[in-house]
Amino acid sequence: MSCKQKAINKDIGENVSANEKAERLDALFTKEFSGAVLIAENGKEVFTKTAGFSNESTKEKITLETVFELASVSKQFTAMGIVQLQKEGKLSFDDEMREYIPELTHYKGITIQHLLAHTSGLPDYMSLLDNEWDKTKIATNEDVITLFQKIKPKTYYQPNEVFEYSNTGYVFLASIIERLSGQSFKNYLQSKIFYPLNMNNTHIYGRFYDEPIENYALGYIYSGSSQQKVLPEEINKNHRAIYLDGILGDGSVDSNVIDLLKWDRALYKDILVSNEDKKLIFNSHTTNDGKEIDKGFGWNIWVDSPYGKIVSHPGSWLGYLTYIERHMDSDKTIIILMNNQDFRNKIPQTLKEIRKILYTK
Repeated sequence: MSCKQKAINKDIGENVSANEKAERLDALFTKEFSGAVLIAENGKEVFTKTAGFSNESTKEKITLETVFELASVSKQFTAMGIVQLQKEGKLSFDDEMREYIPELTHYKGITIQHLLAHTSGLPDYMSLLDNEWDKTKIATNEDVITLFQKIKPKTYYQPNEVFEYSNTGYVFLASIIERLSGQSFKNYLQSKIFYPLNMNNTHIYGRFYDEPIENYALGYIYSGSSQQKVLPEEINKNHRAIYLDGILGDGSVDSNVIDLLKWDRALYKDILVSNEDKKLIFNSHTTNDGKEIDKGFGWNIWVDSPYGKIVSHPGSWLGYLTYIERHMDSDKTIIILMNNQDFRNKIPQTLKEIRKILYTK
């Protein structure tokens, strides 16, 4: 335990028993919750909870091993892949995107770092495909690149002018990983991240084109005035969840709470990248006018007294709500994976209460 961590713990007290903490944490996850929670301190589990069904038809219960679509929590893995390639000398963060995706040569001045930090100004690919794509087909990253090459949608602003969250940027980063590594995005992350960390239940997975995987939580949305839980394809056979299922980089990683704790632990070590690399990943960046934004590479960055530096990221995608939060100064970890929208409105307050309980505040 670091001196800084000891000071934080001393300031806020450690007089609450582990059992009392667990009871207070458990009370936060009411009957609306369907998913898995894992909370750790210094890498050790202090609270876990599962509730609900991974499959509403078969009534298969969610367990800690249940795999969920991570949605935008996936972006931190895409970012790590890019940082690894930079370490190998295959790219520089200051390189322009069009150097690696020459089909998009008309987008001048957009660098790898702009893509990582959401300051590229690129328009939203989902809206483009909503209007331009044949919904009977599952789109891929190459299809997105082809459409951007053909239609040339204008950027929202000049590179690094302002921050605006961009799924498009992370799709293009995944394609850059494929082109520079000579591997599929799936194989690259498997060989360079998941396998070295023994994340045996973590995959790049498309439910509508891959073979089914075991212990997988289906994501449920609501339909009609009765707000019945249904799968997206039950509403529309050409649903967005289906024709965007082949897009990689901004989402597409599937995992469970156990593997995400392994990921968390590795980020405190130099297994994948060095401490210097992590300073870039876990520090905010600035726009052209010097304004600091709260984004690292695939992470939100913030400081919250008395909790210290926190890095986090949420995910949301048609039936899935996901979240990971890491307290860098006191080594606490919150991982929440859900497979329906019931609990959405309670998430912000629940997270506030979790922090209070962990710090006995």
